[in-house]
Amino acid sequence: MATFTNRATLSYNGNSVNSNIVTGEIQEVLAVSKNAVQGVYTEDGVVTYVISFVNSGTLALENLTVTDNLGEYEFSGTNLYPLEYVDGSVLYYVNGTLTAAPTVTAGPPLTVSGVSVPAGGDAVIVYQARVTDFAPLANGSTITNEATVTGGGLVSPLTATETVTLQETLQLDITKALSPVVVQENGQLTYTFTIRNYGTTEAVATDNVTLTDTFDPILNPITVTFNGDVWATPANYTYNTATGEFATVPGAITVPAATVTQNEDGTWTVTPGVSTLTVTGTV
Repeated sequence: MATFTNRATLSYNGNSVNSNIVTGEIQEVLAVSKNAVQGVYTEDGVVTYVISFVNSGTLALENLTVTDNLGEYEFSGTNLYPLEYVDGSVLYYVNGTLTAAPTVTAGPPLTVSGVSVPAGGDAVIVYQARVTDFAPLANGSTITNEATVTGGGLVSPLTATETVTLQETLQLDITKALSPVVVQENGQLTYTFTIRNYGTTEAVATDNVTLTDTFDPILNPITVTFNGDVWATPANYTYNTATGEFATVPGAITVPAATVTQNEDGTWTVTPGVSTLTVTGTV
């Protein structure tokens, strides 16, 4: 409800007198809501938003403008945008029927103008926003963005907000190195496996991380270390000296979570957590 007051002034022969104040209310007929299809975001990911309009009035509301701040926040005196509109992604439905998209300005902020909602009906705007380098990446981070609706005869702007949370992830990769590259017969070589975790959660025993390899040429005997600690078989790994097949015990490998820092320009840097496995053996 929007409340308004009014009074009149009567003037005569150089005098004036005020009437009593009358108070009224304007009943809002447009309801606006905003939701993310999924309530999470990931680094470099895409979030799909749905803005819904319901008109309970007897007249159509036309030429509405929707302005979305794309999660704008201030950092070191600068306004940053953790989201950016995906060009061409707007879909516009009126009473459930896909209709030609209204005018879109990518911004930031994103604006969608020329939106109409029929009397007693509804309209829906669906669009996508890509996560930018300014999106926070610390565990538990969120992005809140606000859509403001104006025009169309509305007495005051309407707003709708949605908050998405950084999705906790485990993101591993592995590289393998050989030293020395040239080895003599009956010589010794070392394979070094570097496992990196770019995710927000630690790889723990219950994640059952397993590394397998088949050494060719076969190494015998071998020594295995993990983050500098000597491993034993079969507690930590298995090895077939006849075939060269090597496998770590599921869950024996753990990798710390990545660390994140926000740079002076507002972007974020991800430093992966690292674990190292070495296998040294005789050819």
